[in-house]
Amino acid sequence: MFKIKQFNKDYYGLTFLIYPYFCNMLDNKNSSKTSLSDLGEFALINHLTKKFGLENKSSHMGIGDDAAILQHGNKPTLISTDLLIEGVHFDLSYMPLKHLGYKAVMVNISDIYAMNSIPQQITVSIAVSNRFTLEAVEELYQGINLACKNYKVDLIGGDTSSSTKGLILSVSVLGCASEKKIVKRDGAKENDLLVVSGDLGGAYAGLQVLEREKAVFKVNPNTQPDLSNYAYSIERQLKPEARKDVIELLDELNIVPTSMIDVSDGLSSEILHLSKASKVSFHLFEEKIPIDPEVSLICEEFKFNSTTAALNGGEDYELLFTIDQKDFDKIKNHPLLTVIGHACDNKAGCQLITGLGHQIEISAQGWQSFS
Repeated sequence: MFKIKQFNKDYYGLTFLIYPYFCNMLDNKNSSKTSLSDLGEFALINHLTKKFGLENKSSHMGIGDDAAILQHGNKPTLISTDLLIEGVHFDLSYMPLKHLGYKAVMVNISDIYAMNSIPQQITVSIAVSNRFTLEAVEELYQGINLACKNYKVDLIGGDTSSSTKGLILSVSVLGCASEKKIVKRDGAKENDLLVVSGDLGGAYAGLQVLEREKAVFKVNPNTQPDLSNYAYSIERQLKPEARKDVIELLDELNIVPTSMIDVSDGLSSEILHLSKASKVSFHLFEEKIPIDPEVSLICEEFKFNSTTAALNGGEDYELLFTIDQKDFDKIKNHPLLTVIGHACDNKAGCQLITGLGHQIEISAQGWQSFS
């Protein structure tokens, strides 16, 4: 029979053995350990998940796309999860809680639209510190509720907990589609056209404006900023919209993309994702990248290149996809869609073609949250 005294002795002995090991594992200064910042987001995900396989027949597709696909019965179910952490993904000094709730839903349902599918249900889990009042949390959920109504999505569950580090949000989304219409990242083929919806770089430009005004406010709290010239870009950052309209348009035009992804980490990252999954390269034409005039003016004001904002800014939540050339006439001159490049032989490498015809290798490593 197990003796309590013996258990305590073994337990505390084990604790003293584990503690120095635990401290050693967390020591970033230990040269024998690998810093997470050396990997970047995408390499970290690949490293952590490479040994995981699928054991169940119902797990039709796991890690590696915008959403996983589960097969129960005739209609596939898609599922995706995103985590938003205060101080990493959002700053409450300029992000209203209602906008945050709305954006948290958009971030997730965008992943389902990126699979050419329809989001139907979400779960929301939150961890809040004691600095938040009931009214503050209610405001957060007002934004979640508005997003659910606008996109006809049901909130069906979640969890709540306390936090010592501010606000943490985790949203999971469930969606569905007919199996023939689901679009993954791995279907692009040579000579397919590379198409993007809307315009790019707006969210990043809006973030630069908000960060500047935050710095000004810290110096002079009485300052009242005039943001009227930045309205579009600020809205792109604080209250993005998932591109449900583009999915509906593609259905109306009878177009099923050969591959698709949403632009959450920047255009360059998403192109590389499609390239890796489809085993093709892409030539992206700089002059074709759609950028709003307001974004161009902000980039000029802040002295950074608008192409850089589009390539590396992220959080635009536009849809990037490939189509067969035979479908070009269906989208030609459509105001929502722009052909920005094409797929080519994998050996060519992904290249940005400048206005002068120079080729620059496209590179990216994703969200830098570990530095």
